[in-house]
Formats: sequence, structure tokens, C-alpha cells
Amino acid sequence: MLHIINKSPLERNSLAACLRIAGDGTILLIEDAVYAATRGTAVEAQVRAAMGRFRIVALQPDLDARAMGDRVIEGIATVDYAGFVDLVAEHSACQSWL
Repeated sequence: MLHIINKSPLERNSLAACLRIAGDGTILLIEDAVYAATRGTAVEAQVRAAMGRFRIVALQPDLDARAMGDRVIEGIATVDYAGFVDLVAEHSACQSWL
């Protein structure tokens, strides 16, 4: 399953809820959720721990828009918009976490 998160983990509990409830799959971080993919945040340890259970991907244009493109946690993949579409096509189901 593809889990899509768009809210900052510093503002909402969408990421925490996904990590607590979801079984496995791929997590795609978009919009303000890309802050979770960066080093030095309050949720970095939680994200690193989740990397054993999930494939975590961040949308590069959203990282760039927030000037965070050079702070991505090692092991987190980045994709452009075409890669976003590919992820949706690769998965049989998508869940947006609000």
C-alpha cells in the first residue's frame, strides 16, 4: 500500500498515526510532510526507526520549495512528479493520511 502524508509532523499527528496503524508499504511524504524526511528534526529518530518497516520517499520539488533538499536523511529516496505517478501506479491501493 502507498501511504501519502502531506502534513508536517511538527504540526499534526498524521505521520505518527500512519506509523502506529499501518502494517507496511511505502510512505510518500509530500507538501509540509517532507520536513519528516530531513535531518535534525524532532521526528528524525522515529523516521529512522520506521525505515526498517517502510520504504520512505519524499517529493523532491516540495523539499526544494522549502530549501530542505540537501538535508534528506540517508536512505530516504526522493522522486519528482513523474516518480509520484509511478508510485501510485505501482501500488494496488493508496491511503492519504490527513
